[in-house]
Amino acid sequence: MSPNTDFRDATRVKAQLAAITPVAERVAARLGRPLQIMEVCGGHTHAIFRFGLHQLLPESIEFIHGPGCPVCVLPVDAVDQAVSLARQQNVILASFGDPLRVPGSRGSLLQAKAEGAEVKVLYSPYDALALANANPHKQVVFFAIGFDTTMPGTACSLLAADRAGIGNLRFICHHIRLMPTLTGLLEAGEVQLDGFIGPGHVSMVIGRRVYAPIAHHYHKPLVIAGFEPVDFLQALYQLVQQLDQGRCEIENAYARVVADAGNPAALKAMKQAFESGIDGHWRGLGRVLGSGVRIRTQYQHLDATELLATLEPVRAADEPVWCNGVLTGRIKPHQCPLFRRQCTPEHPVGALMVSSEGACAAYHQYRPEEVGSEQ
Repeated sequence: MSPNTDFRDATRVKAQLAAITPVAERVAARLGRPLQIMEVCGGHTHAIFRFGLHQLLPESIEFIHGPGCPVCVLPVDAVDQAVSLARQQNVILASFGDPLRVPGSRGSLLQAKAEGAEVKVLYSPYDALALANANPHKQVVFFAIGFDTTMPGTACSLLAADRAGIGNLRFICHHIRLMPTLTGLLEAGEVQLDGFIGPGHVSMVIGRRVYAPIAHHYHKPLVIAGFEPVDFLQALYQLVQQLDQGRCEIENAYARVVADAGNPAALKAMKQAFESGIDGHWRGLGRVLGSGVRIRTQYQHLDATELLATLEPVRAADEPVWCNGVLTGRIKPHQCPLFRRQCTPEHPVGALMVSSEGACAAYHQYRPEEVGSEQ
């Protein structure tokens, strides 16, 4: 049996569901309400609906969709910066594919491309080095986004560009750190949560130990999960077991990928390239203390920030209030009155309908019966 098939094995899934259900129902009966479990990562949100886990699990478990979609938390002014740079003469704006359709105050990068801007989709920040070398008379700007998962790639590419002495490549960084985001969510106290399903991809970089304050200070259990059904259900079982037994720990149900200390090489590159602890302002989350990063002073020649000083400033439009509610778990996508009405993948109002990890995109793809609530 192949590894992929093994982690989707129906017999194992049925056994896990049989183990989870009585425990979850016992805890829910004690609380007098369903368990409120936040799956932090948008990849887990899609896995829940793609594999139909929401239909198999008992009603005693309610999933609260978290803010762990990097495109979804991308603020409007970040999109505006990228669009403004893309529209400059002799500039090539390079990016991953997902941000291209995110709407900003001046349209999206995809619209800018349609109007003649040179916008390139890259699969890796390293590709920006080759792009710059192939276009020596143009300024290449890489629009770097994402949680800790994509930060090592940006960091290593930036350091490689510095070593190679590439003079026509710059990076505009809108990376967001996961731990300050989670602690900010808990500090806000707007959503009732019993525990977390921790993200697999981010944890591969930062490790298990970094989550300790979630358990020790905020008294919430967290179990790191993979993305296959057996992976996810194993993590969920461990989480409801903790809740049933009154424990509050950080556990790792994805040990074949995630180490306690994370990836030392990735963490070293991130520390070398970036100064962390910078306050960030994110879509749906507002100002989150210590959540951002900036390029260190010694690599300022690779920072695109100074290019923005020469451009006309844009007053960003207010974030859609319904998107903010979905991102912080206060409402489900179908409770937004715009969902499947004014807001669709073809004509998105917000980033959650655009991103491949967005909660609204997941509902649209896997829950066709849901339509936005009338207000």
